[in-house]
Amino acid sequence: MSTGPGADSAPAPTTPDTPPAPRTRKSSMFSSLKVRNYRLFFVGQVVSNIGTWMQRIAQDWLVLSLTGSATAVGVTTALQFLPMLLFGLYGGVLVDRLPKRRALLFTQSAMGATGIALAVLTLTGQVQVWHVYLAAFAVGLATVVDNPARQTFVSEMVGPDQLQNAVSMNSANFQSARLVGPAVAGVMITGVGTGWAFLFNGLSFIAPLVGLMLMRSRELHVVERAPRGKGQLREGLHYVAGRPDLIWTIVLVGFVSTFGFNFPVYLSAFADDVFHAGAGSYSLFNTLMAVGSLVGALLAARRGTAKMRVLVVGAIAFGTLEMVAAIAPSLWLFALLMVPIGMFGMTVNVTGNTSVQMGTDPAMRGRVMSLYMMVFMGGSPVGAPIAGWVTDAYGVRAGLAVGGAIAAAAAVTVGLVLARVGNLRLSVGWNRGHPHVRFVPREVQEQLAAAA
Repeated sequence: MSTGPGADSAPAPTTPDTPPAPRTRKSSMFSSLKVRNYRLFFVGQVVSNIGTWMQRIAQDWLVLSLTGSATAVGVTTALQFLPMLLFGLYGGVLVDRLPKRRALLFTQSAMGATGIALAVLTLTGQVQVWHVYLAAFAVGLATVVDNPARQTFVSEMVGPDQLQNAVSMNSANFQSARLVGPAVAGVMITGVGTGWAFLFNGLSFIAPLVGLMLMRSRELHVVERAPRGKGQLREGLHYVAGRPDLIWTIVLVGFVSTFGFNFPVYLSAFADDVFHAGAGSYSLFNTLMAVGSLVGALLAARRGTAKMRVLVVGAIAFGTLEMVAAIAPSLWLFALLMVPIGMFGMTVNVTGNTSVQMGTDPAMRGRVMSLYMMVFMGGSPVGAPIAGWVTDAYGVRAGLAVGGAIAAAAAVTVGLVLARVGNLRLSVGWNRGHPHVRFVPREVQEQLAAAA
């Protein structure tokens, strides 16, 4: 364990249902925004995230227009996340060594340049599907360093006391942009074409770059950086291997993201093949999902701790709702189901992210978060082509139903494993007239049974 600044914020291993960090004074929903450096970061990310969502919608629709294949959309998604799967762990080693702000200045500039290049190709009529593949892969390479750097830089901006709130606000930020980006992208694609959406995304990176440059270095919380040395990647893996609470969180999030989060494939196919609608409906699906995701992120910001039971129950609900959506007979019913799917999907995302960050030694956080992000994002190169193949071969309804079933089954399995590892049993009862479900130690369960 590190003895550097902030090390005391890393708790000892906990039982699966025990909060991963000591209880602190409950803060307001937006308390982390009182920190100037984080406020600059937050505002810059709002602008950039709007552009990112616009490019995601435009990219998927452009590939579908060029090829007419859901598999091609899946390949694009896979290429964007493949670098994280291949090089994610090495990115975490770099992040633990490098100054986070300097690394972010480089990665954000690179992603902005990629968006502008794709815009030029599209606006000049020269774009081909391999150009989109190459751009997606280039963004993925930058993400290898950008994602763990952004995740871990949050703790340097706000400190351990505000980390839970700031992580939740980051997710709310991303989902707020998701409300605006797809809607604007849908109008822009149908009105002037996909190239302008790519251009907006490229220029949107100016905002976070300015925010990073305006930050006050003296107000950042100093975190010990790992020196160059051999065996640092292995050291990070050994650290996670000794922490069942981290391992099973990462495993569950990996299954959910790999098989349940293939929405670029599913939603574009539902809009085009099932309901025979256009880009506007695809944008509507994403917008309604973003509404639910934003609600899920804000609810997470109000919670004082990230509990494993919230993660497991959220994943079960998420998978079950996907199976229900797969058989929805009408466009509007399918669209409305995107709201709770988004809410529970964000519950899984925020709870997993927060519990891993708050339960990790700051000196190891880059490597642990790179493993988390490698599993969370790197599952797409496996899941997206499979989802695209199932969609093309058996229909998108079958693809969505299978993805939801795998996510729900993984959640049930991990919940049972965690209960066994923590020597817990499920307790169901009533508390002040309301049903109460929780995991309790076996000894407590036996005492309750004896008292009854």
